[in-house]
Amino acid sequence: MKNSIAVAGATGDMGERIVKALLNRGANVRALVRASSNSAKITELEKMGVQVVKLNAWTVNELTEACRGVSCVVSALSGLRETVIDAQKALLDAAVAAGVPRFIPSDYSIDFTKLPAGRNRNLDLRREFHAYLDKAPIASTTIFNGPFADMITGQMPIILFKLHRVMVWGNPDQRIDFTTKDDTAAFTASAALDNSTPRFLRIAGDQLSLRELTGVVSEVTGENYSVLRLGGLGALSTLIAIARFVAPGGDDLYPAWQGMQYMRDMLDGRGKVTTIDNDRYPNMRWHTIKDVLTDFLASGKPA
Repeated sequence: MKNSIAVAGATGDMGERIVKALLNRGANVRALVRASSNSAKITELEKMGVQVVKLNAWTVNELTEACRGVSCVVSALSGLRETVIDAQKALLDAAVAAGVPRFIPSDYSIDFTKLPAGRNRNLDLRREFHAYLDKAPIASTTIFNGPFADMITGQMPIILFKLHRVMVWGNPDQRIDFTTKDDTAAFTASAALDNSTPRFLRIAGDQLSLRELTGVVSEVTGENYSVLRLGGLGALSTLIAIARFVAPGGDDLYPAWQGMQYMRDMLDGRGKVTTIDNDRYPNMRWHTIKDVLTDFLASGKPA
């Protein structure tokens, strides 16, 4: 039981990374997947030696049987209310019913505990789930890692390679926590195998401001980059409201305005961690923004 970990969302990006990190640490991994999940992903998990449990209805009863005998349930479920609240509640209730000692929710985000509610839809869903989780009779650990460093090369439109600019709203000297997905997954795997984790663990592979980022990208590319400040955070909030009105996005996980909400909360300052737990697992090798950019440019991008 000690080294048996159940992972929900194992066919997704973060879930697969966590599974691989657990296997690298010698854990027995049980993947809880919907029967309708990508068959190629399921086959890939099985080839890695993962015990795959296919669930037809994702009910508490079905999940309870799937969770029996593991020492920790790790959630890597990604989505909106139907997933983050409803599916994750069923998973949590099942873990409790099965007598699982520990639960790690699918957070992997900036530290939203100091941010006011109502500013970020996706973080509000996680905050709502926390209210349910904190009442459950099970030990739980949330991992806050800041924005994913991997996203700075495209999905997070900060570096404007063609213009040789780094885009900033608000204070360009506000430092931000960045952690790669693989480092987050590796730390999560270690935490899942650690039966003495606290309620919150905070990590950061790198901490730098966007002004400092201009120096890093200039060094890596050999080109001169500078800050492009578009306005204050109040102006960004106004832009978010306009974007949400014009293009509400319906059930999209990441409509344009949601990405803008994340940008604002990154630069707000209240989501930045004051202490980090990087040293909890001394064998971790943390990757910096410079590492991410170096690998990105070595791959031939941007042109």
